[in-house]
Amino acid sequence: MSHVPIALINARLVDPAAGSETKGGVLVVDGMIAAVGASVTRDQIGSGATIVDCGGDVVSPGLIDMRVFVGEPGAEFRETIATASAAAAAGGVTTIIALPDTHPPIDDPAVVDFLRRRARDTARVRVLPSAALTKGLGGKEIAEYGLLKEAGAIAFTDGFHSIRNSQVMRRAMTYARDFDALVMHYAEDADLAGSGVMNAGELASRLGLGGIPVEAEAVTLDRDMRLVNMIRGRYHAALISTRMSLDVIARARAAGLPVTCGASINHLTLNENDIGHYRTFFKLAPPLRHEDDRRAMVAALADGLLDVIVSDHNPLDVDNKRLPFGEADNGAIGLETMLAAGLRLVHSGDVSLPRLLAAMTINPARILGLPQGRLEKGAPADLIRFDPDEPFVVDAAALHSRSKNTPFEDARLQGRVKLTLVAGDTVHA
Repeated sequence: MSHVPIALINARLVDPAAGSETKGGVLVVDGMIAAVGASVTRDQIGSGATIVDCGGDVVSPGLIDMRVFVGEPGAEFRETIATASAAAAAGGVTTIIALPDTHPPIDDPAVVDFLRRRARDTARVRVLPSAALTKGLGGKEIAEYGLLKEAGAIAFTDGFHSIRNSQVMRRAMTYARDFDALVMHYAEDADLAGSGVMNAGELASRLGLGGIPVEAEAVTLDRDMRLVNMIRGRYHAALISTRMSLDVIARARAAGLPVTCGASINHLTLNENDIGHYRTFFKLAPPLRHEDDRRAMVAALADGLLDVIVSDHNPLDVDNKRLPFGEADNGAIGLETMLAAGLRLVHSGDVSLPRLLAAMTINPARILGLPQGRLEKGAPADLIRFDPDEPFVVDAAALHSRSKNTPFEDARLQGRVKLTLVAGDTVHA
């Protein structure tokens, strides 16, 4: 915790919870927000605090990323907690939820404890582990949710794996409900997806690549909604990418089901045409979709149907990406560019700034039951300062992640983070 109070003054305060923008400042004392609003000025604070004049920059809660591969244990050559957290801090992300797709997977309380200790010793930001839904991520036998939650797991997911067996999924949801645990599922019918490597359609045919139909996502998602209706446990669709999936979520919400959903920043700002001449940094799971689907996703974000934006940070080395498109692994890094890429939607007039930030702060905080993501007195002082209009060109070599597989390489973005605080401590400036 910081012992010297910090006052961020002359700021454009964006409160995602209230959906408001005001002028004022934030006073941080002992890692907590002590005051916020127009009353926080240089004259009111006095000489006992460190003064940071924001010059009209935005000050908001730090971002919460619900889907991050951190590499430890077992894949440190791709990423480490230290490098992932450095990238997060540079991108304004103050809390990351680590995926369980590690070696060994996070399906044992000892592995949860290992990750928490490593994060305590090496991370700049908060790192919270999610644990596996099924043992070994195999989709056959459910994990010990009670013990994993007691050890510190904040939610349960099989990460990049979708559970094919409906009976296993039913048992997982039932067991999770009994522990009031959140299920975060990646919905994809593996049989429908088959050997596809990009979105099914005209472009895939012209490129000579196998396609993954939108129904592969919607069919599994619809099954899950029917199970939620049966069991009434908390469910979060980790990654959706199509208009058809949005329709499934809308029907579930209308029926009063406890369902939320998220999408990666890639599916909100990119489409299948960005693949171009077989550019493997744009090979993702789910695949980049048609522009009509992207526009539908953006509209859902603006309307509040889409709850959460994630980076879907998945670092991969050159040996797994510099391959023919059909052979390359799925995934891209995104911690450091998520906010700036999302600001494209603000600058285009499609989404308001408070709505964009809500999907990256207060919404994930509420879903996960976290005290962060709020710009109010008594909340943890996880804060960021950024200029939403400052332009820059993405230099992959300068990114903090150990792997450099960004789909935004050489992209012209706006919105550079100038200051990141975690519990009042400066972790990026």
